[in-house]
Amino acid sequence: MSRIQCPRCLRPHSHCLCPLIPSIDSRTRVLLLQHPSEVNHALNTARLAALGLNNAELIVGEVFEDLPALLNQSGYRARLLFPADDAQPLQAYTETEEPLLLVVPDGTWRKARKMLHLNPLLAGLPRVTLAEGGVSRYRLRKAPGPGALSTVEAIVQALQILEAPVSFEPLLKPFEALIEGQIAAMGEETFQRNHGPR
Repeated sequence: MSRIQCPRCLRPHSHCLCPLIPSIDSRTRVLLLQHPSEVNHALNTARLAALGLNNAELIVGEVFEDLPALLNQSGYRARLLFPADDAQPLQAYTETEEPLLLVVPDGTWRKARKMLHLNPLLAGLPRVTLAEGGVSRYRLRKAPGPGALSTVEAIVQALQILEAPVSFEPLLKPFEALIEGQIAAMGEETFQRNHGPR
């Protein structure tokens, strides 16, 4: 028998995160393109980001038929937050008149690359990148490399750069509560054995 879920945050009612989810305005519009395999993931951080940002939209899929309309939103310049040799640092956009439409693929690196491959319009967007050396608070997962962040962490870092001095840290509150809940459920001993310092 499955537990009753909150229809908003998709967590079991007993672990609902909605009271911790902020409601933050941003000049930057965030478009999250989520791979279907992430929807039911216990740590669905893209959903948390979309719920906490008033100027964000979350779309689930692998191929996005309405991508032209999504990317050509009046008053915004679309940029893909994804690494590439020619990706520009987000700091280059802090003084621009026209706000960004920050397009963020959500999935494993392999699945995100597949989404780009299946959506040439997406792959063709100019890319932007975060400053190197970001440290993830995602203590339950081994990062694939230095600077690897969860989706919500990457969005917070991007918005902190683009919209300083506005703070987007409140977006991380439900994320941190989610991690603490997972650690509590597995027990400190199991957490230390599997995720503690080596």
